[in-house]
Amino acid sequence: MKKSNSNIAISATLLAIICVQGGASIAKQLFPAIGAIGTVSLRIVLSAIILTLINRPKFMQFTRQKWLYCAAYGFGLASMNLIFYMAIQRIPLGLAVTVEFAGPLFLALALSRKLLDVIWALLACVGILLIVPWQSNNIDLLGLGLAFLAGIFWAVYIIMGGKVSKIMDGKDAVTTGMLFASLLIIPVTIWDGAVFNITQEIFMKGLGVAILSSALPFSLEMVALKRLPAKTFSILMSLEPAFAALSGLVFLSESLTFMQWISIACVIAASIGTTIFNKRNH
Repeated sequence: MKKSNSNIAISATLLAIICVQGGASIAKQLFPAIGAIGTVSLRIVLSAIILTLINRPKFMQFTRQKWLYCAAYGFGLASMNLIFYMAIQRIPLGLAVTVEFAGPLFLALALSRKLLDVIWALLACVGILLIVPWQSNNIDLLGLGLAFLAGIFWAVYIIMGGKVSKIMDGKDAVTTGMLFASLLIIPVTIWDGAVFNITQEIFMKGLGVAILSSALPFSLEMVALKRLPAKTFSILMSLEPAFAALSGLVFLSESLTFMQWISIACVIAASIGTTIFNKRNH
């Protein structure tokens, strides 16, 4: 039963990664029209509406603890996505996701109790350091900084997702978290103003981004977080940079150097290593 749960969790995580990076590629195509803030707002608000209509959370049965956990989860979710979209507006998708992974990586290091876990996490760290184009004079420090900050909120999202999934139904948690994220993002959207330039075509693309990047993957991740320790989930998510780089290459024609692909291989090796050895230890 445990092995079955582990397989389900890993499959759900991988499918979530594919959805998120595909959605991010579509989202980046909307930036010239409505910018990063308008795009992430469209994504989060539409996702909240879709999930609410489908899942119909039983709000009246929520305890104070559930409301607080969902609020913290939603805050992490909104902040992570808003800052990340601002980052990929300035730097390639694969680079941004790899730098962003520093958040889950540090979380995995903090939660590690075995030497082998630390070794895998350090290998991923080497990959993150290698992918940054240190030798380039055109390096966008603000973009890199935003990606790193998004990683911190990614860690918050993982921690709160794990906590909230333990005390309530995953569907209710994701939906309520997305509603709180919408409340946080709407004032920023109104201040930005670009969202008022939305056309029917942009709206339909935004709907696709909402489904691919939020509604579907966050529900899948909640399934995974309920069955995997936060540490294992954090390092498993290190496959994100590879999928992001491939997605950026295929959909956005964003290429990486040979050394940057090597760095992604280091991160993938860390992910595979920790997953295999985690299975053996259980």
